[in-house]
Amino acid sequence: MVRYRPNVAALIVNSVGNLLICERWTIPGAWQFPQGGVDAGESLIEALHREVSEEVGLGPNHYEVVSHREGYRYLYPEHVRGKKIRKHGSHGQEQTYFLCHLKHDAPPVNVNQKQREFRAYRWILPEEFDLDWLPAFKRDVYREVMRDFFQVEL
Repeated sequence: MVRYRPNVAALIVNSVGNLLICERWTIPGAWQFPQGGVDAGESLIEALHREVSEEVGLGPNHYEVVSHREGYRYLYPEHVRGKKIRKHGSHGQEQTYFLCHLKHDAPPVNVNQKQREFRAYRWILPEEFDLDWLPAFKRDVYREVMRDFFQVEL
């Protein structure tokens, strides 16, 4: 039986419609949205607030959650190649994406956090997202997310 780890991801949009993307600390050129696993006993919204705070330094008072969609799934590459479990006791992740509007008085994004996930960040138009920034196993999910939230075909 395939097991998926619960995961949340933040689509943070500023007042001019630009979308926050962050470059992974350990993989230069790999850009993604703030995201992470849901801890035991934690609600999805609690996980979202924790992950956004830990990864980009924004508290829940700095953005408004305006919608969410769930059920986006991907398998880790090792599972696809026949290995049983890769990490966190799961074969892949099942993600819930949250569309968040950044408030006008929010501080700047800060990726220089204690446990650093990202090296840099940028604000882009949703249609500027490039699937080549992602590992192949995540691309289908990002295509769906960009279509579902921004009506953008990648």
